Amino acid sequence: MQEIKVKTHPSSALLKKEEQLAWKIAEIASDKSRPSAETIEMVINRIIDNASVAIASLNRKPVISARDMALAHPKKNGATLFGVDPKLKVHCEWAAWANGTAVRELDYHDTFLAADYSHPGDNIPAILAVAQQKKIDGLNLIKAILTGYEVQVSLVKGICLHEHKIDHIAHLGVSVAAGIGTLLKLNKDVIYQSVQQALHTTISTRQSRKGEISSWKAFAPSHAGKMAIEAVDRCMRGEGAPSPIYEGEDSFIAYILSGPDKEYSVPLPDLNSEKRAILETYTKEHSAEYQSQALIDLARSLGKKIKDKSQISKIEIYTSHHTHYVIGTGANDPQKMDPKASRETLDHSIMYIFAVALEDSNWHHIKSYTSERANRKSTVELWQKIETFEDPQWTKKYHDPDPKKKSFGGRVLIKMKDGSVIQEEKEVADAHPNGLRPFRRANYIEKFKSLTDGLMTKSETKKFLKLVQNLKSLKSKDLVFLNPNIKKNVTRGNSKNSSIFD
Repeated sequence: MQEIKVKTHPSSALLKKEEQLAWKIAEIASDKSRPSAETIEMVINRIIDNASVAIASLNRKPVISARDMALAHPKKNGATLFGVDPKLKVHCEWAAWANGTAVRELDYHDTFLAADYSHPGDNIPAILAVAQQKKIDGLNLIKAILTGYEVQVSLVKGICLHEHKIDHIAHLGVSVAAGIGTLLKLNKDVIYQSVQQALHTTISTRQSRKGEISSWKAFAPSHAGKMAIEAVDRCMRGEGAPSPIYEGEDSFIAYILSGPDKEYSVPLPDLNSEKRAILETYTKEHSAEYQSQALIDLARSLGKKIKDKSQISKIEIYTSHHTHYVIGTGANDPQKMDPKASRETLDHSIMYIFAVALEDSNWHHIKSYTSERANRKSTVELWQKIETFEDPQWTKKYHDPDPKKKSFGGRVLIKMKDGSVIQEEKEVADAHPNGLRPFRRANYIEKFKSLTDGLMTKSETKKFLKLVQNLKSLKSKDLVFLNPNIKKNVTRGNSKNSSIFD
C-alpha cells in the first residue's frame, strides 16, 4: 500500500498534478492490475445482492419516480432498468439514476465504515449502466467495479466527511468516475479531470440524513452516479475541471473539510497490485442502517429470553461515537422517537429498531416499518425507555485499522422493574465476515430468492443467477440481463402528478 499525504497548497506553489490525490487515483484506475478468483466471486455476490434489494423496492414511491424519469429518456443502444423488459433501454446516466435509487431505497445492501461511511455497492449501478451502453464485456466490468470499491474504501479510510456535515456521496462521485475510467480504459489525464469534476459536482450536506429524513436519502447515491457519468463524458470531450480539487487553496479541504492546517492520509494500493478492498466490505442481513445490524441480532436473541417486555424499566445502549450520534439519542433528533416518522427516519433510529427487534425477536424489511407496527402501544412505550451512550472503548473498536478487530456493535443494559439487570454485548453482526454466520454465496442467493419471491418467474430467476455467476466470461451482449426483468403487470407507474419529463 501507499499512503498519500493530502493537504492544502497555496496557488503560488503550483502543485504538480502528479502530486495531487486526483492524479494518484487516476493512476490506479488506469493501471494493469488483475482481479483474483476471490475478488471476482465477491463482485458477483454484490451484483446479486444489489439485484435482490432493487427488485424488492420496485413499487416504492421514490423508485417509481426514478424509473419513470428514466423511461422518459429512451436510447436504442442504451442501458437497461431493473424490472423492465431489457429490449427497452434508456440513456446510461438515467439508468444509473433509476437503478441506483432502487438499490439504495431499502438501505439493505453492502457497507464499509471507517473514518466515514459508505455503501460501496452504490458504485455498481452507474458503472454497469455505462458498460451496457458502451458494449463492455464481463471481465472489464469486474475490473471497473473493483476500482470503484478500491477508491471509495480508500477515501472512507482517509477522509472523514461526517464531522463537517458533508454527505458521504462526495466520495462516491469520485469512485464511480474512477471506475468508469477503468471500464473504458481511459488515459490518466481524462480520469484525473473526471475525478475532479465528479467531486466538485457531488458535494452536499448531511441534512439529507438528519432530522426528517426524506426520499432524497435513496436518490443521493444515484445522483452521484449520474453526475459522475456526465463528468466523465465532458472530460472525454476534452473539458477540464477545477484543479487541484482536493489541495487548492479555495477547494475541498480548505473550505469544506478541516482547512489548510490539516493533512489527510489516504491509503491506495501500489500500482498494478491487486485491488482487494471489496473484501473488506460487508453486506446486510437486515434492512436498516449498518450500525444497527449487530444490535438487531442482539435484540432478537434477548427477545427470546425476556418473556414479558412490559417489565422492562430502562434500556441503555453503550456504543461507538458514530452509532450514538448518527442513529442514537446523541443525534438529538426528536423524529427518531416519533411513531409518525418516515421509514427513512425509522431505519436511522436504533431506539425504534431495537424496540421492534426485541419485541418480535425478528426483523423484516417491510413488516417492521409499517405505520401500524410503529404505532403499537407496547412498542412506543418500550421505544421511549431506550437511551444510547458513547463508550470510548466501542469508539476505539469502531476505528480499529485491523479488519479482524473492527466492530460496530455495543453493550446493552436492560433494567427490569424488579431490580434485576440483563447485560449482553455483541461486536459484529452475525452476517459480518467475522460474525457467527458470515454471508457466503448461498446466503446471497437465498436473500435474492426471498426478496424477489412472487416478483420474478422461476425461469427468470434461474436465468439471472446462472448468468451472473458466469460474469467473468460474459460477452457484452449478456450484460443487459444483469438488471433482471420481473413478472408482467407487477410494477406500478407513478401518480397522476404532472412533471417536466412526461
